Amino acid sequence: MKHYLQMLTSKQSLSHEEMKAVGSALFKEDVSDSEIAGLLIALKSKGESVGEITGLVEALREQALPFTSRIKGVMDNCGTGGDGTHSFNISTTSSFVIAGAGIKVAKHGNRSVSSKTGSADVLEMLGVDLEQPPAAVAELLDEVGLAFLFAPYVHPNLKRIMKVRQDLKIPTIFNLIGPLTNPVSLDFQLLGLYGRQYVGLFADVLKKLGRKRAVVVNGAGFMDEASLAGENVMAVLENGCVHHFTFSPEEVGLAAVPNEAIRGGDAAENARILVSVLEGKKGVYRDTVLLNAGLGIYAGGRAATVKEGIKRAEESIDSGKAYSILRKLAEKSSRRRMVL
Repeated sequence: MKHYLQMLTSKQSLSHEEMKAVGSALFKEDVSDSEIAGLLIALKSKGESVGEITGLVEALREQALPFTSRIKGVMDNCGTGGDGTHSFNISTTSSFVIAGAGIKVAKHGNRSVSSKTGSADVLEMLGVDLEQPPAAVAELLDEVGLAFLFAPYVHPNLKRIMKVRQDLKIPTIFNLIGPLTNPVSLDFQLLGLYGRQYVGLFADVLKKLGRKRAVVVNGAGFMDEASLAGENVMAVLENGCVHHFTFSPEEVGLAAVPNEAIRGGDAAENARILVSVLEGKKGVYRDTVLLNAGLGIYAGGRAATVKEGIKRAEESIDSGKAYSILRKLAEKSSRRRMVL
């Protein structure tokens, strides 16, 4: 570890293989908390490279619960959080709409960290059992089309690293890579980032991680979701190439609305918002979900354009398919937890 710390503090990037070895070493007892903290600070000071992010993500996924089942065509639409907008649970609501459009979604998430309500908080409020073992996740993906992976449950070995992060009290690489550590093997991904400067970098990371198709987005107002408030910046990974775009809500047929209009509340309030959207209630919450679910459907290859993705998102909601996914997930996740 000392050798690698010296490299990083000298502004030398580690290779993919070196970072993977360092990531694996973080779980060993002979690596101190101080060394873990030093690594995180050195990476932040130097600036993380594509190889370093990819290597660390692969090391963390190897320490997760073993998800050996290979279901094809699975995507995740998780964001990093940390944008400070206190919006309702956009990606969580959107995940049901994406699944209702026929894409299998392995939704990776956690309780609230930087926002009022995390995905786990709101799904628990809606009756979803958070702690699903790998076999149950595979069944839910197959039978329901959506499964939730509760980060602390599927990453049981990260507790010491999380403590070091909390003690540091500054953002580190771990504030960015959470959505990449989903232990399910993914073909598609919609990744929202709070930092616009990371959009291209993380598109390259997703390429190295083997995604067939992906969209990385930073929204207007630096949201970690696509926003109705103005210009959105995104990178699209397709056929091994990364393309960069900007777009406004008006360009995809939606009205501009300030980010303040989509603030959420506690878990109960955000659960009510989620259900109201899936039940078809019109308004700014629905339009925000249509935009983000449309991007997800586009990222998953079920639409040729973002506009077409939004149309398919409307169909998912208005047909009742998105709401049906929620009801099935709540019912089947609880039942499977009791019998396993």
